[in-house]
Amino acid sequence: MQVHQLTISKFRKTKKRIGRGGKRGTYSGRGQKGQKARAGAKIKPEVRELILKFPKKRGLGFHSKKTTETVVVKLKEIKKAFPKSEVITPTQLAQKGLIPQGARRRLKVKIVEPVTLGAAYTIKKCGVSQGVKEAVIKAGGQILEN
Repeated sequence: MQVHQLTISKFRKTKKRIGRGGKRGTYSGRGQKGQKARAGAKIKPEVRELILKFPKKRGLGFHSKKTTETVVVKLKEIKKAFPKSEVITPTQLAQKGLIPQGARRRLKVKIVEPVTLGAAYTIKKCGVSQGVKEAVIKAGGQILEN
């Protein structure tokens, strides 16, 4: 067998070249003007646009700060639930049923409406109003930020 006797088993399919004369007219089957009629026309899939509009979750346990809400607890309810001087945290408030059980991580807790106290409370990780702050300090308690 020699080189001039070799044959191709599968013929290569040639890409059809449009707009080089022939019987397709001036537009060559592309229609009239527009993005699809131009050379090198590439159109973004519509699905890609939809995917970009969906909100994204950033990792495990991600909660947007925009969705955090504040749970308000009255000081007189705390006085009933905790008769002795104790450390008050969102976890303790959830155990006593003053705030929803799952809320201690997602929601901020704020203590409002001052009353006279007989016990010295230590308040951690809760926001307090100015009147409550004065009432707790007057009773001998303290307010810790963390």
